[in-house]
Amino acid sequence: MDCNVFIIHGIYGSPEENWFPWLKKELELLGCRVFVPRFPNPANPKFNEWMEFLDKFKEHLNEDSIVVGHSLGVTFLLSVLEKYSAKAAFFVASVTPGIKNEFSWQMKTFIDKKPDWSKIKNNCKNFFIYNSDNDPYIPLSKGEELAKNLDSKLKIIKNAGHFNEKAGYKKFELLLKDIKNLITKHL
Repeated sequence: MDCNVFIIHGIYGSPEENWFPWLKKELELLGCRVFVPRFPNPANPKFNEWMEFLDKFKEHLNEDSIVVGHSLGVTFLLSVLEKYSAKAAFFVASVTPGIKNEFSWQMKTFIDKKPDWSKIKNNCKNFFIYNSDNDPYIPLSKGEELAKNLDSKLKIIKNAGHFNEKAGYKKFELLLKDIKNLITKHL
């Protein structure tokens, strides 16, 4: 099976946090090659630096790849999908363009960019969007807006906070189940 999965962290993030190590291990057990890049300057991220960094992995990013974004990783992946194709995108606690919160000023180079929705949908046909009804940083309306723009469904998870360790997310079983279903359906 040719299965490359990219897990993209958010602002202040790292590959070792939240459910990322657990998901990586579970997907590797299924035979997937899993990339969890440590993006530069996570406390003061710059879009161009992140895109340049991701280009180091471009040989593994293709129409059979799966991308998973958490928080700022979502809006970053929207831009990635304007440039690269993927089989599916899984968006968790979606920071999206135009969001206003306490971190907006640090994410400016990401959230000020207007996505080319038609190019994104042309490069990726399967979208899975997960937002919580009590995320302290992301209003549920941003997940609804993202789902509408991608002609996709939004999965609203009760009391999941920001889907991070603070909210109890060292594992994310529903995400793994949805990825497994997609992988096995396409075998």
